[in-house]
Amino acid sequence: MSTKAVVNLSTGMEDPEKVMIAYLVAVGAAENGRETLMFLTKEAVRLALPGVALGTSCAGCPPIEDLAKRFEAAGGKYYVCPICFNAKELDAEQLIEGAELNGTVPMWNWIGDEPATTFSY
Repeated sequence: MSTKAVVNLSTGMEDPEKVMIAYLVAVGAAENGRETLMFLTKEAVRLALPGVALGTSCAGCPPIEDLAKRFEAAGGKYYVCPICFNAKELDAEQLIEGAELNGTVPMWNWIGDEPATTFSY
């Protein structure tokens, strides 16, 4: 059985429902003891900055900020695509705790030789 999970998210707050679903999947994995990595690409790289992962995507949905806090509290990590991040001229000094600029090779190294459960949003 796989003990690692990778959630690839390419959408940022322009589609808060997709962000919420990605966080729900990541939180579920992390809170159930899986090592969990969110690989943020395209507009999702902005979620690794303070004050971005905020809001509620729909009536009755959990606030995205609460999901992010649960993910981080459960030991979840973020790898932020450096190409996407730098193309937007964002400041790496502002990354939230648990986030680091890492591309696909570090992601594959993190996965290692064991299988990983993956999701892509």
